[in-house]
Amino acid sequence: MGRPKQFDPQAAVGEAMEIFWRKGYAATTPQDLVDALGIGKGSLYHAFGSKRQLFLLALRRYGDAQVAALTERLRGSGPVKDKLRTALRDLAQFDLTDPYLRGCMAVNTSAELTGAGEEAAAVIRGIFDRIEGALLAAVQEGLRTGEIDSRRDPQEIASGLLATIIGMHVLARTADGPERLTRIVAAAIAAL
Repeated sequence: MGRPKQFDPQAAVGEAMEIFWRKGYAATTPQDLVDALGIGKGSLYHAFGSKRQLFLLALRRYGDAQVAALTERLRGSGPVKDKLRTALRDLAQFDLTDPYLRGCMAVNTSAELTGAGEEAAAVIRGIFDRIEGALLAAVQEGLRTGEIDSRRDPQEIASGLLATIIGMHVLARTADGPERLTRIVAAAIAAL
Protein backbone atom coordinates (compact mmCIF):
# COMPACT_ATOMS: atom_id res chain seq x y z
CA MET A 1 0.00 0.00 0.00
CA GLY A 2 1.20 3.50 -0.84
CA ARG A 3 1.61 6.24 1.71
CA PRO A 4 -1.43 8.47 2.22
CA LYS A 5 -1.22 11.88 0.60
CA GLN A 6 0.07 14.51 3.00
CA PHE A 7 -2.48 17.23 3.72
CA ASP A 8 -1.20 20.80 3.98
CA PRO A 9 -3.90 23.03 5.52
CA GLN A 10 -2.22 26.25 4.32
CA ALA A 11 -2.06 25.01 0.73
CA ALA A 12 -5.66 23.84 1.05
CA VAL A 13 -6.78 27.34 2.07
CA GLY A 14 -5.03 28.71 -1.02
CA GLU A 15 -6.75 26.18 -3.27
CA ALA A 16 -10.10 26.88 -1.63
CA MET A 17 -9.56 30.61 -2.12
CA GLU A 18 -9.22 30.06 -5.86
CA ILE A 19 -12.46 28.05 -5.99
CA PHE A 20 -14.45 30.53 -3.87
CA TRP A 21 -13.01 33.46 -5.83
CA ARG A 22 -14.03 31.96 -9.14
CA LYS A 23 -17.44 30.55 -8.18
CA GLY A 24 -18.53 32.57 -5.14
CA TYR A 25 -19.52 31.27 -1.73
CA ALA A 26 -23.03 30.04 -2.52
CA ALA A 27 -22.13 28.31 -5.79
CA THR A 28 -19.15 26.48 -4.30
CA THR A 29 -20.22 23.08 -3.06
CA PRO A 30 -18.44 20.93 -0.50
CA GLN A 31 -17.82 18.49 -3.36
CA ASP A 32 -16.06 21.25 -5.35
CA LEU A 33 -13.77 21.78 -2.37
CA VAL A 34 -13.16 18.07 -1.84
CA ASP A 35 -12.29 17.64 -5.52
CA ALA A 36 -9.96 20.66 -5.59
CA LEU A 37 -8.22 19.81 -2.34
CA GLY A 38 -7.95 16.10 -3.01
CA ILE A 39 -9.25 15.12 0.43
CA GLY A 40 -12.38 13.46 1.75
CA LYS A 41 -15.34 15.36 3.15
CA GLY A 42 -14.55 14.09 6.61
CA SER A 43 -11.02 15.48 6.38
CA LEU A 44 -12.37 18.77 5.06
CA TYR A 45 -14.74 19.20 7.98
CA HIS A 46 -12.22 17.89 10.49
CA ALA A 47 -9.57 20.37 9.33
CA PHE A 48 -11.78 23.44 8.85
CA GLY A 49 -15.04 22.84 10.70
CA SER A 50 -17.35 23.91 7.89
CA LYS A 51 -17.52 25.34 4.42
CA ARG A 52 -18.14 28.77 5.97
CA GLN A 53 -15.06 28.55 8.19
CA LEU A 54 -12.89 27.54 5.24
CA PHE A 55 -14.37 30.40 3.24
CA LEU A 56 -13.53 32.91 5.97
CA LEU A 57 -9.94 31.66 6.06
CA ALA A 58 -9.75 31.96 2.27
CA LEU A 59 -11.27 35.45 2.32
CA ARG A 60 -8.75 36.58 4.95
CA ARG A 61 -5.90 35.09 2.91
CA TYR A 62 -7.17 36.95 -0.17
CA GLY A 63 -7.43 40.22 1.75
CA ASP A 64 -3.96 39.89 3.25
CA ALA A 65 -2.46 39.30 -0.21
CA GLN A 66 -4.32 42.19 -1.83
CA VAL A 67 -3.48 44.68 0.90
CA ALA A 68 0.18 43.61 0.89
CA ALA A 69 0.40 43.98 -2.90
CA LEU A 70 -1.19 47.43 -2.87
CA THR A 71 0.98 48.59 0.02
CA GLU A 72 4.08 47.42 -1.82
CA ARG A 73 3.02 49.26 -5.00
CA LEU A 74 2.57 52.48 -3.02
CA ARG A 75 5.96 52.26 -1.28
CA GLY A 76 9.23 53.35 -2.68
CA SER A 77 10.53 56.51 -4.18
CA GLY A 78 8.96 58.66 -6.81
CA PRO A 79 6.01 60.97 -7.11
CA VAL A 80 2.91 59.88 -5.19
CA LYS A 81 0.58 60.50 -8.11
CA ASP A 82 2.71 58.22 -10.27
CA LYS A 83 2.61 55.49 -7.62
CA LEU A 84 -1.17 55.81 -7.30
CA ARG A 85 -1.62 55.81 -11.08
CA THR A 86 0.55 52.70 -11.41
CA ALA A 87 -1.32 50.92 -8.61
CA LEU A 88 -4.71 51.66 -10.20
CA ARG A 89 -3.48 50.65 -13.67
CA ASP A 90 -2.01 47.42 -12.30
CA LEU A 91 -5.32 46.55 -10.61
CA ALA A 92 -7.22 47.22 -13.83
CA GLN A 93 -4.72 45.23 -15.90
CA PHE A 94 -4.94 42.25 -13.55
CA ASP A 95 -8.74 42.26 -13.72
CA LEU A 96 -8.80 42.62 -17.51
CA THR A 97 -6.30 39.82 -18.15
CA ASP A 98 -7.75 37.33 -15.66
CA PRO A 99 -9.09 34.46 -17.78
CA TYR A 100 -11.89 33.80 -15.27
CA LEU A 101 -12.89 37.50 -14.94
CA ARG A 102 -13.07 36.97 -11.20
CA GLY A 103 -12.82 40.62 -10.22
CA CYS A 104 -12.20 41.16 -6.53
CA MET A 105 -13.15 38.39 -4.11
CA ALA A 106 -14.04 40.93 -1.40
CA VAL A 107 -16.24 42.97 -3.75
CA ASN A 108 -17.88 39.82 -5.12
CA THR A 109 -18.57 38.56 -1.62
CA SER A 110 -20.05 41.89 -0.54
CA ALA A 111 -22.53 41.55 -3.42
CA GLU A 112 -23.31 38.00 -2.31
CA LEU A 113 -23.41 38.55 1.46
CA THR A 114 -26.74 36.81 1.99
CA GLY A 115 -24.92 33.51 1.65
CA ALA A 116 -21.72 34.43 3.44
CA GLY A 117 -23.06 36.16 6.56
CA GLU A 118 -22.00 38.78 9.08
CA GLU A 119 -18.58 37.26 9.74
CA ALA A 120 -17.74 37.67 6.06
CA ALA A 121 -19.04 41.25 6.16
CA ALA A 122 -16.67 41.98 9.04
CA VAL A 123 -13.72 40.49 7.14
CA ILE A 124 -14.61 42.55 4.07
CA ARG A 125 -14.90 45.74 6.10
CA GLY A 126 -11.45 45.00 7.48
CA ILE A 127 -10.03 44.48 3.98
CA PHE A 128 -11.57 47.72 2.74
CA ASP A 129 -10.35 49.57 5.85
CA ARG A 130 -6.79 48.36 5.28
CA ILE A 131 -6.90 49.26 1.58
CA GLU A 132 -8.18 52.71 2.47
CA GLY A 133 -5.44 52.99 5.09
CA ALA A 134 -2.75 52.23 2.48
CA LEU A 135 -4.28 54.81 0.17
CA LEU A 136 -4.49 57.34 3.01
CA ALA A 137 -0.78 56.91 3.76
CA ALA A 138 0.03 57.63 0.11
CA VAL A 139 -2.26 60.67 0.07
CA GLN A 140 -0.68 62.01 3.25
CA GLU A 141 2.73 61.61 1.63
CA GLY A 142 1.42 63.59 -1.34
CA LEU A 143 0.22 66.32 0.99
CA ARG A 144 3.66 66.51 2.63
CA THR A 145 5.45 66.74 -0.72
CA GLY A 146 2.99 69.29 -2.11
CA GLU A 147 1.74 67.01 -4.92
CA ILE A 148 -1.76 67.06 -3.46
CA ASP A 149 -3.51 70.28 -2.50
CA SER A 150 -3.17 70.73 1.25
CA ARG A 151 -6.71 72.14 1.47
CA ARG A 152 -8.10 68.74 0.53
CA ASP A 153 -9.25 66.28 3.20
CA PRO A 154 -6.92 63.26 2.94
CA GLN A 155 -9.54 60.85 4.33
CA GLU A 156 -12.06 61.95 1.68
CA ILE A 157 -9.47 61.44 -1.05
CA ALA A 158 -8.58 57.96 0.26
CA SER A 159 -12.27 57.02 0.48
CA GLY A 160 -12.81 58.25 -3.07
CA LEU A 161 -9.88 56.17 -4.31
CA LEU A 162 -11.25 53.12 -2.50
CA ALA A 163 -14.62 53.64 -4.21
CA THR A 164 -12.78 53.98 -7.54
CA ILE A 165 -10.99 50.68 -7.00
CA ILE A 166 -14.20 48.89 -6.04
CA GLY A 167 -16.00 50.31 -9.06
CA MET A 168 -13.16 49.31 -11.37
CA HIS A 169 -13.29 45.74 -10.09
CA VAL A 170 -17.01 45.57 -10.89
CA LEU A 171 -16.68 47.18 -14.31
CA ALA A 172 -13.77 44.97 -15.32
CA ARG A 173 -15.90 41.84 -15.02
CA THR A 174 -17.89 42.86 -18.11
CA ALA A 175 -15.39 45.12 -19.89
CA ASP A 176 -14.72 44.48 -23.55
CA GLY A 177 -11.46 46.40 -23.40
CA PRO A 178 -9.34 48.68 -21.24
CA GLU A 179 -10.68 52.03 -22.44
CA ARG A 180 -13.22 52.72 -19.70
CA LEU A 181 -10.88 51.68 -16.89
CA THR A 182 -8.09 53.77 -18.42
CA ARG A 183 -10.40 56.82 -18.35
CA ILE A 184 -11.36 56.09 -14.74
CA VAL A 185 -7.71 55.91 -13.66
CA ALA A 186 -6.94 59.16 -15.48
CA ALA A 187 -9.93 60.91 -13.90
CA ALA A 188 -9.08 59.67 -10.39
CA ILE A 189 -5.49 60.90 -10.61
CA ALA A 190 -6.50 64.21 -12.23
CA ALA A 191 -8.90 64.82 -9.33
CA LEU A 192 -6.03 64.73 -6.84
